[in-house]
Amino acid sequence: MKHFLSYLILALLFASCSSSSQENTQQENIPSGPAKGGVYYGGEFHLNESEYIKSLYPLSIADVYSYRVACQIYEGLFKFDPATLEVVNGLAESYTLDSTRTIYTIKLRKGVRFHDDPCFPDGKGREVKAQDVAYCFQRVCTQSSNNQGFTIFKDLLKGANEYYAASAGGNTPSFDIAGIKVIDDYTIQLQLTRPYAFFLYNLARPFAFIYPREAVEKYGEDGLREKAVGTGPFFLASIDPGNAILLKRNPHYYMKDEHGNQLPYLHGIKISFIREKKTEYNEFRAGKLDMVYRLPTERIIDFLMEAEKSENGEVQDFILDRVPEMATQYLTFMTAKGVFQNKNLRKAFNFAIDREKILEFVLNGEGEAPGHHGIVPPVFKNYDINKIRGYQLNIDSAQYYLAKAGYPNGNGFPEITLQVNAEGDRHLNVALEIQKQLQENLNIKINIETLPFAQLLENSLQGKFDLVRTAYFADYPNPENFLWLFTGMEVPDSFEEKSYPNIARYKNPRYDELYNKALLASTPEEAYRYLQQAEQILLDDAVILVLWYDEAYRLTQPYVRNFPNNPIQYRDFTKVYFDKSYFEKQNAKK
Repeated sequence: MKHFLSYLILALLFASCSSSSQENTQQENIPSGPAKGGVYYGGEFHLNESEYIKSLYPLSIADVYSYRVACQIYEGLFKFDPATLEVVNGLAESYTLDSTRTIYTIKLRKGVRFHDDPCFPDGKGREVKAQDVAYCFQRVCTQSSNNQGFTIFKDLLKGANEYYAASAGGNTPSFDIAGIKVIDDYTIQLQLTRPYAFFLYNLARPFAFIYPREAVEKYGEDGLREKAVGTGPFFLASIDPGNAILLKRNPHYYMKDEHGNQLPYLHGIKISFIREKKTEYNEFRAGKLDMVYRLPTERIIDFLMEAEKSENGEVQDFILDRVPEMATQYLTFMTAKGVFQNKNLRKAFNFAIDREKILEFVLNGEGEAPGHHGIVPPVFKNYDINKIRGYQLNIDSAQYYLAKAGYPNGNGFPEITLQVNAEGDRHLNVALEIQKQLQENLNIKINIETLPFAQLLENSLQGKFDLVRTAYFADYPNPENFLWLFTGMEVPDSFEEKSYPNIARYKNPRYDELYNKALLASTPEEAYRYLQQAEQILLDDAVILVLWYDEAYRLTQPYVRNFPNNPIQYRDFTKVYFDKSYFEKQNAKK
């Protein structure tokens, strides 16, 4: 993984030497020091990601690493409260819903500006208007190899399907989308084909981020992979590909806190991309990072023991947070070609893996529970995963299904490869254990190939794999978000086309029928019943091999404030600040 071998010193050197006209024009009159309410302005939050971003273009954001960065730069009409994960207003000031519960009339905040950027004639960001929302939503409904987001409007926004079909082959439809109506500069109306209780969740997802037409025209979709012009609390100041991303405070951000202080408080965010978790952890211990997410496996037990002895969760002057995540770790089989078209073989693999051993001995317990049920993790109220019959280690059953698949005792089994990204050796170590267990329990051998995450994701979308390590982190808090991954309606017939989100290219009409009934349900309880029936079909077809349900271990420095941890690792730095002790420490170094 070449992109992740550079150390933090390169990122620091880059940031100190790099500047841009955009950064220079936006940094005038930046407040520093104490403010009303006991908060403080200043400081640059340093954090690390173990994988580099794939794309910051909103319609191409399909990985959690890009999402975490983009959330600081872009905003949609709505967003999530990082403490509760409830949907709250973003660019929307207010909205109303008509009596049919299908027409949303949304009022935009006035005075919101796009970031200053050379894409504008004078380099100064202009005001956001309802026409910008209509433009971005039209692009969601336009076919493009870079557009992974149509699912948020498909079969839901009136006229979206027709527009999407007419845009095939790069064509520009001769008609507008019926469900998008600009009322005036600050009012937009969206009409649905049916009531959908979770529609605001869709509008809070990255595919619904708002960006200016000028940026698309200047940089193009491909250019916006490492360019970004949004309205968020921070703007993209510089990128050193593979090594570091620097975000700076947006001095024109529209939000203020309850004391009248203009947000955000931080002067910037610096994101490094160190692959090795041990190196990342050492940087944190040395005070060069303000947060570390996921601990080196060998340090987890030590930290848990220290935390148990502490009354307030402080460990060696650090704050340890643990929360179950809306995330599941699993393997995906390629069901549309190759050896894993055989359902019996997929079942054999599922029965052959000891998930508890992986969780306890390979991961040192860094997980909420072994994956004995379905794709949905055990974090949703009223969605009982115990009703889903999954798989546990059963060597007799594994060997039975292996023989039924045509490979008794592993005889004649072809060469296959499990593709993984390492993430500080975490996933590689799990892959090695899987390789060992398959050899011991089924008498078959698999190869392991370690790839950079961006390449792993590209291979997954293109169907270039036999078996691939996968994880899904919910981008909104609903079980439907996980079951969406396996809907077959949008799976292309040709491997020349990318398949998203269904990388397994799994097709089961009954599954799709139940999933769609859930979307039409009038209550969450009714929706959950349909989703659980669909999920059981997914498990019976053994499309995936669920490994474990994640738990988030996060360390922060003791001076970090207003930075809640949450089950989807949704990060919003708008109100994060450093307390007085940080600045005293900085002054002592001078």
